[in-house]
Amino acid sequence: MKKTITFLFFGLLLVSCKQTITDNDVAKINGYWEIQKVDLPEGGKKEYKVNETIDFFQIKDKKGFRQKVMPQLDGTYLTNDLKEIISISDNDGNFYIHYSTNYGKWKEEIIEIKDSILVLKNEANLEYHYKRQVPFSLK
Repeated sequence: MKKTITFLFFGLLLVSCKQTITDNDVAKINGYWEIQKVDLPEGGKKEYKVNETIDFFQIKDKKGFRQKVMPQLDGTYLTNDLKEIISISDNDGNFYIHYSTNYGKWKEEIIEIKDSILVLKNEANLEYHYKRQVPFSLK
C-alpha cells in the first residue's frame, strides 16, 4: 500500500510539472530554433554540440511552415525551397504541430514553449529540445 501511495505521489508530481500551453504561447514558435538534444524513450539522450542547419518556423493563425536553414558567417541564412507545411491544433489543452510534405504526414506535441526554449515530442516518444538561435555575424 505504501508503495502505491508513493508511486501515485510521484506520478502526480510529474504531471503537475508540465507547462500549460495557451494560444498565446503558439506565437513564440515563430523564428529560428537550434536543436540541443534529443531525449530517447529508453532514457538515453543524443547531444548536439554543433548544428549545420537550424529550423525556421513561421506561423500565423495556427498555420504556416517549417524550413531547414543554414546560418552563414555574415549573419544571413542559406535556404532551399523545401518547406514542411504545418498547422497547430489544440486537443483538451494539449497543443500539436501537424506536419505535411509530399512524402508524409506526422505530428509532434508541444511540451514546453518559452521565449528561448522549445520542447517537442513525436509519436515515437522522442523529445526534441531546442534553444532559440541567436544570430551572429563576423562582419
